[in-house]
Amino acid sequence: MKLPPRPAPSFPPMKLVQIYECLCDPTRLRILSLLTSGELCVCDIQEVLGEPQVKVSKHLAYLRAHGLVEARRRSNWMLYRLAGRPSRELSANLACLQDCVREEPVFGRDTARLRSLRGRLGRDGPACCGPAPGGRSARARP
Repeated sequence: MKLPPRPAPSFPPMKLVQIYECLCDPTRLRILSLLTSGELCVCDIQEVLGEPQVKVSKHLAYLRAHGLVEARRRSNWMLYRLAGRPSRELSANLACLQDCVREEPVFGRDTARLRSLRGRLGRDGPACCGPAPGGRSARARP
């Protein structure tokens, strides 16, 4: 007696494939590398990368849509950080990214620029989002 064919099993989306799709772009790799140091505002990332705000925002939206980063609003600014509960696969790949960034000069330059940016503004958190002396935003121009 021949059994009827069973329907193909439905699997959840392949998270590992999604992770690699996210990691296949150099700008997204640079953003993820920066976010390993903590929460950053879009303008901080833009300044460090030297890329237009629209490009940085599109990459952040992509990473957010795929669950690699989280965002929150503080006043007029969007702050981004790595996902709070990354999957095991994502955690392993982010650890690998941190090992690999030591080999690529662009990541070292990004880290130095971020350090310099934070040093100029005298803070550890997002540079634009807190008040500067005189009550203006740290990014406000006189």
